[in-house]
Amino acid sequence: MKRIKTLALSLLFIGGVSIANAQQIKDGETVNVDGIAVTYSIVNKEKLTIKDQNVDRYKVLASVKNNTGKSFNIRLASSLDLSAISSSKIVELDCINATGARLTSKKVQIAMKSHLINVTYPTKDKDGKAITAVLPITAGYYFDQGQVIENDAIFIVPAGEAPKVSVRSLLKN
Repeated sequence: MKRIKTLALSLLFIGGVSIANAQQIKDGETVNVDGIAVTYSIVNKEKLTIKDQNVDRYKVLASVKNNTGKSFNIRLASSLDLSAISSSKIVELDCINATGARLTSKKVQIAMKSHLINVTYPTKDKDGKAITAVLPITAGYYFDQGQVIENDAIFIVPAGEAPKVSVRSLLKN
C-alpha cells in the first residue's frame, strides 16, 4: 500500500513538473522557450454546430525559429531506430479547452526536418529488364540556427471561447 501511495505521489509530481514547464501563449504572440522563438496565430475561425452543440472551429499555425546559437542534429543508428522520431520533436502546443470533436487536434507538435538521402539500387522493371531505381531514405533530423519550421492544426473549442494554448519544449539537450 505504501508503494502505491509513493507511486501516485511521484506521478503527480512528474505531471506537475511538466505542467510547470509550460508557458501560456496567445494569438499572434511569440514566446521564448529555451532559445526557441515559438509563434502561435489563428488563421481562420468558423462557427459550427456539432451534435446540437455550438462550437468554434479554429485553424491555427504554429512556428518555431532556432535562436539558440547552435544547430540540433540527430543521426539514425539504424533504419529501425524509432526513438529518434520522438527525439526530433521541438515543441508541443496544447490547447487546454479543445474538445477533440470530429477527430480534431488537442495538441500540435513541431518536429525537426527530415534529412533525406537518395539511395540508388539495381532492380528490374515489369518486363524483366535491369534498371536502377532511387529510394529516398531518412538518415536523420536537423534544426539549424535561424531555421523556421511551421505546423498547423484544427482546434474545436466551446462557442464563445478562444483557444487557451500552452507551449512547452520537447528538445532534449
